[in-house]
Amino acid sequence: MVLNYIWISFFLIAFIVGIIRLIFFGDTDVMPAIMNSTFETSKTAFEISLGLTGVLSLWMGVMKIGEKGGVVQALARILSPVFEKLFPEIPKNHPVVGNIFMNISANMLGLDNAATPLGLKAMEGLQELNQKKDTATNAMIMFLVLNTSGLTLIPVSIMVYRAQLGAAQPADVFIPILLATFCSTLAGIIITSLYQRINLLNRTLLLAFGGVSLFMAGIIYGFSQLNDKMMGIVGTNAANVILLLIIVLFIYAGMRRKINVYDAFIDGAKEGFTTAVRIIPYLVAILVAIGVFRASGAMDYLIDGIKYLVTQSGFRSDWVEAMPTALMKPLSGGGARGMMVDAMTTYGADSFAGRLSCIFQGSTDTTFYIIAVYFGSVGISRTRHAVTCGLLADLAGVLSAIAICYLFFG
Repeated sequence: MVLNYIWISFFLIAFIVGIIRLIFFGDTDVMPAIMNSTFETSKTAFEISLGLTGVLSLWMGVMKIGEKGGVVQALARILSPVFEKLFPEIPKNHPVVGNIFMNISANMLGLDNAATPLGLKAMEGLQELNQKKDTATNAMIMFLVLNTSGLTLIPVSIMVYRAQLGAAQPADVFIPILLATFCSTLAGIIITSLYQRINLLNRTLLLAFGGVSLFMAGIIYGFSQLNDKMMGIVGTNAANVILLLIIVLFIYAGMRRKINVYDAFIDGAKEGFTTAVRIIPYLVAILVAIGVFRASGAMDYLIDGIKYLVTQSGFRSDWVEAMPTALMKPLSGGGARGMMVDAMTTYGADSFAGRLSCIFQGSTDTTFYIIAVYFGSVGISRTRHAVTCGLLADLAGVLSAIAICYLFFG
């Protein structure tokens, strides 16, 4: 229901802003631009789905091998003590726990192409447990928030962009991004747990969060000992080695179970193709709404308004110049990436705004895109508190990013 109101609001705001610019400012280009954006973004949505087809087929095929080879079930058993607390609706040792873990791991390594199909596989498993097929369950919402909070250990692509745009130390945003994305994820878990009345003050979760915090501290310390060049090399190669290792281990597990690995892969790949086709209408809907909102100029007016209010209040406003990235990130990953590049190009890769835009880009994920694709893949139309929790986690990430950027670069 919330997504429905937001979707309608994008179109209404875009229309009103477009009419005002046309009548009062004589901008005769705005309405054609808005209409052109509907065609361009609908085409983009189809191209994204088409591009996902191969990747979905590959990774759902690999996951099918993992299921039949027993790897997913083994992961479910190992993680069951923690996941029983965060996902009380999921039966003990259910295979979907392994799928959730694989998705979160891929996101943490920055492997977007792998994370999406693994996430869709997890959503299919959660939908099988769902009694109301059109309504999101608590487990689905917790899983979505873990995705939208965007926990990432190795932001390789951001460091590459910084290097290309002339940053003196492309990897200087690595630790700030790690801290900001950790704050976003932790806030998302806490907010969703409050909605769902999950008790976080128990021994299992406290030990788990404490262990993860120590692991994060170890990662931060280890990478802080490397120079920029080595940090990029280690980050890139570690992510790709782990990804290939997963494929090899799944195939090996299938061979040990003496299953027909090839047939298992084909079965999973067929499911991937079907899923890619199913998400097209949902992607078209959300991306077209975002496109008209941007083309109308509403985003520019929003940024200018924020900057004016901050300036009039007597606060520093240098962070506002990076806000287009933060505001675009929940709507479009590609759009936010463009905003980040634009901020570094306009103000400089090593400027406060340039660095902050990079931290914004790495601290959260594309909330509306993820909700549209993941829920759309299983036919969920009633999202309940998913959007609210996801956006609050995004807000925590944005506020953390600003504070952390001032701490490191202010």
